[in-house]
Amino acid sequence: MKLLRAYLADFIALLFPELCPACQASLVANERIICSDCTYNLPYTNFHLKADNIVAQQFYGKINVEAAYALYYFTKGGKVQSLMHHFKYMGMRQIGNLLGNMAGTQLTESPVFNTVDLIIPVPLHKSRLKERGYNQSTCFANGLAQKLAAVVEDNNLQRVVATATQTHKSRFARFENMQDVFVVKQPERLVNKHVLLVDDIVTTGSTLEACGIELLKIPGLKLSIATIAYAQ
Repeated sequence: MKLLRAYLADFIALLFPELCPACQASLVANERIICSDCTYNLPYTNFHLKADNIVAQQFYGKINVEAAYALYYFTKGGKVQSLMHHFKYMGMRQIGNLLGNMAGTQLTESPVFNTVDLIIPVPLHKSRLKERGYNQSTCFANGLAQKLAAVVEDNNLQRVVATATQTHKSRFARFENMQDVFVVKQPERLVNKHVLLVDDIVTTGSTLEACGIELLKIPGLKLSIATIAYAQ
C-alpha cells in the first residue's frame, strides 16, 4: 500500500509539478518549497557576520539600533523578487516561515541577536490585512521565533493609518508618509525588552524608522531589525 501511494504521488507530481517560486524549476523529491539550487545560491548578504552593514547604516543618526540584518539582496527582475512576489501576493505564506527559519539559523551565530526577547512584525493596516489575508512580516517573524527562542508580539504595534504606496516616493516623502502611522497599544509589555522589529524588504528604511521611533519611546527598550531582503 505504501509503495502504491508513493507511485501515485509521483504520478500526480509528474502531471502537476510543484514549482520553485524563485526560479520556476520543478521541485524534486525531498525539496521543500524552494529548490536546492536556489536554497544554496540565492544572493545571501551574510550581514549577520558584519555589524557595520548596509542595512545598519540606513539608521545611523536616525534611530538607535543594536543590530540590523537582511537575509538576501533584492534586485529587480531577480529570483528574490519572484520569491517575494509569490510570498506576498500569491498566498504562499509558507515561504515566510521557511525564510524565517533560515534567517534565524544565521542569527543564532550573532551574540546580539541571541539576546532578543520579543519579535514584532511591521503591521499592516486592517484594510490591507483583510485584502491580503495575512501579514507577510508575521509569517517571517514566526519562523525566526522558532530558531531564536523568542516570542512573537503580533498585535501590540499597530498601524492606525492606511498609507499610500511608497514605491515611487523619495526617501523624505516616504518618511513623511509614515508620520503618526504607528502606535504601541501596551507599552508596559515592552519595558526593558530587546525587541527585534521585522519586515519583508528594506529600501530606504522609512517604515522601519517610523516603527522604531514609536518603540524607542518605551523605557529601557533595545531595538534590532531583521528583514528578508535588502533592495539595492
